[in-house]
Amino acid sequence: MKAIRKIIIIYSAFMLAALGVMILLWKNMKEVTNSVASYNEEELALYKKIWNNLNANLEQGRDMMLKYVIIFWAVLLVIGIIFILVIHHFMIKPVKEMENFASEIAKGNLDVPLPIHRNNMFGSFTESFDIMREELKVSKEREFEAEKAKREMVAELSHDLKTPVATIRATCEVLDLKYKKEIEKTEELLKEKDNKEIEDRLTNLKGNLEKIGYIYKKADTINELVGSVFRATLDDMQEIKIEPKENDSLIIESYFASLKEYGNIILDNHIPECLLLFDKLRMEQVIDNIVGNSYKYAGTDIHVSFAETEMLSTAKGSKNIFIKITIRDSGPGVPEEDLPLLTEKFHRGGNAGDKQGYGLGMYLANHYMEKQGGGMEYYNDHGFVVEILVRKV
Repeated sequence: MKAIRKIIIIYSAFMLAALGVMILLWKNMKEVTNSVASYNEEELALYKKIWNNLNANLEQGRDMMLKYVIIFWAVLLVIGIIFILVIHHFMIKPVKEMENFASEIAKGNLDVPLPIHRNNMFGSFTESFDIMREELKVSKEREFEAEKAKREMVAELSHDLKTPVATIRATCEVLDLKYKKEIEKTEELLKEKDNKEIEDRLTNLKGNLEKIGYIYKKADTINELVGSVFRATLDDMQEIKIEPKENDSLIIESYFASLKEYGNIILDNHIPECLLLFDKLRMEQVIDNIVGNSYKYAGTDIHVSFAETEMLSTAKGSKNIFIKITIRDSGPGVPEEDLPLLTEKFHRGGNAGDKQGYGLGMYLANHYMEKQGGGMEYYNDHGFVVEILVRKV
């Protein structure tokens, strides 16, 4: 309505200006007709009677013309305003309604109906737009129900996984106590009698105890991950929380030392002792995913080296020093056409073959490093190389 008011006000002002010009012209014409040229007395006497009659007729004509001009102006003003209102009703108003409707749909408000007027310019397809809105609403409701069902399924699976994980942890605790007692007895026997067989038995017991500890640790990690997924599902979070904190850098080196199931992992040097900013659980996942991929696809020794970088600029514009961790294998590497897509969700390279996987390992590693304020790069160099940057405190 504001727009139509403005148009009417502008049109009325224009018409008033036109009326003013007409009146001004009429006054000028009156002055011209009233002006009498210079004549001598004989000529004035001769034309006096004729002039008076002519002047009376002109005055009457001017007044009549002014009356007709005002009537014509008033009619034109009314017709113009009616025309503007008709244009607004049949053209501008439907466009405005369509604009408001599209704006509400863009905001996700699918409950707003579209007024249907069959006598306006959009009358032939406003009904189709409203049907589209209804279909979108139904589709959104289906999507919401599917998402809800998925969240409930993940929550149920996460809850169900806690029971076997708890059983594994309890079994490991029992076996841990049992083997510790066996080791104590065997060590006492070894003190009493130095025997090769007893010494070998002690070595085997310690090896089994170490494996039990490793299983317990992995079960604990699985329990934490399941707990994170469970909490994220219940809270309807878009992603799992990542909370970087100040931690000792030696923790990262210990992660590599614990990955004995991935073959021969060689530490070319030791990590500089300092405080680093990372989430311990997520960093362990990152290292496990990268080393696990190299073991799965390369099957060679894995070399790990550490170095401190110079001051580097982050994505947010701040400058920090990082610890660069380089993980390198000696395998065939990743096909060049797959390199740009390696951190895409669910992407698996052409060399995956029949090896199990979901295409999430490198995606999660890259995502977790970015969320921790670090970064990750990867390339082929006589094998596959991954460099991860951990921010120094």
